[in-house]
Amino acid sequence: MDGIASDVAVGVKRSSDELLSGSLYNSPNSSVTANGGDSKKLRVEDSMDSPPSRVIHIRKLPNEVSETEVIALGLPFGKVTNILMLKGKNQAFLELGTEEAAVTMVNYYTAVTPQVRNVPVFIQYSNHKELKTDSALNQRAQAVLQAVSAVQEGGSPSSDTAGESVLTPAPSPVLRIIIDNMFYPVTLDVLQQIFSKFGTVMKIITFTKNNQFQALLQFSDPVNAQQAKLSLDGQNIYNSCCTLRIDFSKLVNLNVKYNNDKSRDYTRPELPAGDGQPPVDPSVAAALSKDSTSLLGAISPLSAAAAAAAAAGRVALSGHSGPGGVLLVSNLNDEMVTPQSLFTLFGVYGDVQRVKILYNKKDSALIQMSDGNQAQLAMSHLNGQKMYGKIIRVTLSKHQTVQLPREGLDDQGLTKDFTSSPLHRFKKPGSKNFQNIFPPSATLHLSNIPENVTEEDLRLLFSNSGGTVKAFKFFQDRKMALLQMSTVEEAIQALIDLHNYDMGRGHRLRVSFSKSTI
Repeated sequence: MDGIASDVAVGVKRSSDELLSGSLYNSPNSSVTANGGDSKKLRVEDSMDSPPSRVIHIRKLPNEVSETEVIALGLPFGKVTNILMLKGKNQAFLELGTEEAAVTMVNYYTAVTPQVRNVPVFIQYSNHKELKTDSALNQRAQAVLQAVSAVQEGGSPSSDTAGESVLTPAPSPVLRIIIDNMFYPVTLDVLQQIFSKFGTVMKIITFTKNNQFQALLQFSDPVNAQQAKLSLDGQNIYNSCCTLRIDFSKLVNLNVKYNNDKSRDYTRPELPAGDGQPPVDPSVAAALSKDSTSLLGAISPLSAAAAAAAAAGRVALSGHSGPGGVLLVSNLNDEMVTPQSLFTLFGVYGDVQRVKILYNKKDSALIQMSDGNQAQLAMSHLNGQKMYGKIIRVTLSKHQTVQLPREGLDDQGLTKDFTSSPLHRFKKPGSKNFQNIFPPSATLHLSNIPENVTEEDLRLLFSNSGGTVKAFKFFQDRKMALLQMSTVEEAIQALIDLHNYDMGRGHRLRVSFSKSTI
C-alpha cells in the first residue's frame, strides 16, 4: 500500500475524517477511533437501515492487507469499479459497478461474517454514491483494479507488479480442493452449492488421498475458477473447521463416468450411478443440470444472499455463538399469529429457544435463536416474506435474551419456552439439516411419509391448508416427496400448519422448503 496517503480525498475538498464520520451514519452507538475500530460494535441493523449505495465501506481490516484481498470481497458479486485504501485507519472503500451488486454483497455478508486473513471485518453502505479518487495518490490500487478487470473480462492483466502475484490469467477451469480439519462431513452437493456462487459448475469428482478428502471441480470458464479461488481459498465451510485449500489443477477437463455421491457431471444428468452407488434423484438432477447458479437465483438480492449463506453451511454449530441471537419480527397478523407458528417457521433456519409476542403491540414478537449466526440466517431468509397475508419485517434485536414472565403471572400465552422442544432441526452437530437450508419457495420437501399414504391423501391434506397444490412427485422409496403450492405464501402457510403433522402409526410429517422444482 505504499504511496497511498491516509488523507486521500474522496470527492471535492473532503478529508478522509469527514468521509468516515459521514459514512457511519452518525450512529449513536458508534464512534470512530484512530485504528478504524469503534467504541461499541456497530449493530447490523444500523447499516441495514441506511440507504443502499454502490460504494461499500469496509472497517477493521488487518494491518498490511493488500488491495487484491479487499477487491476479492466484492468480486463474486459483480464488477469492482474503484477502490480506496485508508492506510492508517485499517479501512477501505469499494465501489461496485451497480447498486444491485452492492445490495447483494451487503445482504450476503449480513448472514456470513466476511473475513480477510481469518480476521472478521465490518461491511456497510457508504453515504457516497460514487468514489472519486485522486489518481496520483491511488496509482497502485488502480493498477490492481485494472489487472482484476482484465481477468474478469477474460483478457490478460498488464505486467504491473501490483497485480501479477495473484491475478495472472487462470491456467485452467479445474480447481483442486483439499479440505483441512474436516470435523464434519463435506459432501459433493455442499461443494456444488458453495462454488456455484462464482459461476456454472459443470463437473465434480471427490476422492480421498493421503487420508484427506479432496475434490476436482470444473467450471465452465477459467475466469470463474479464478474468482472462486481468490474468494474461497483459506475459508472455513463450517465455523472453525473444514478449511478449503484451493489450487488450479493441471487438468483442463474432467471425465466423469457416473452420477452419484462421489462424482457428478451436471451437463449429463442421464449418466448411470455405477455399481453399489445410490443414484441421483431425477428431479434433483434436472434442477442441477439447468444451471448450477440457479440456487442463488435473481428473485431478489436478499434471497440470493440467504441462499449463498445457507449453501456455504455457515450456520453456527453447537458451542459457537455469534452476536445477539434475538430477532424482532414486526408487521405480523396479530389476529392469527401464535408463538407456535413463529417457532415452526423460524425453526426452519435454526433452533428457536423462546418466543414472546409483545403484550402492548401484538403485531410484533421477539424470537430467541440458539445463536447469532442462526438469527442472521433466519433474518436473511424471512425478512420481506408473507405470513398470514402480511409482509413481515425481521431485524436483529438489541435484546440478548427473551425473558420469561414472572412465575404466577398470566401473560395470555404470549410467551413460550421451546428450549426443550424435540422439534429442533439443528440440535445434532453436523446434521444433514445444515446442508438442506433453502429460501422459502413454492416447492416443499416432505419426508417421513408412512407407506400406506397416497398422493391423493397428501394433495387433500395440503389443499386443506388453504392453498392449491399444483404438482406432486414421490421419491423412489415413497418415504419422501416434492409438493408444489401455487405461491410461496401458500407454501409458508402449509409448512406452518403441517410440519410435525401426525400421519398415524407414529409417523410425524417433516416439511421443509426445497431448492428443486417439479
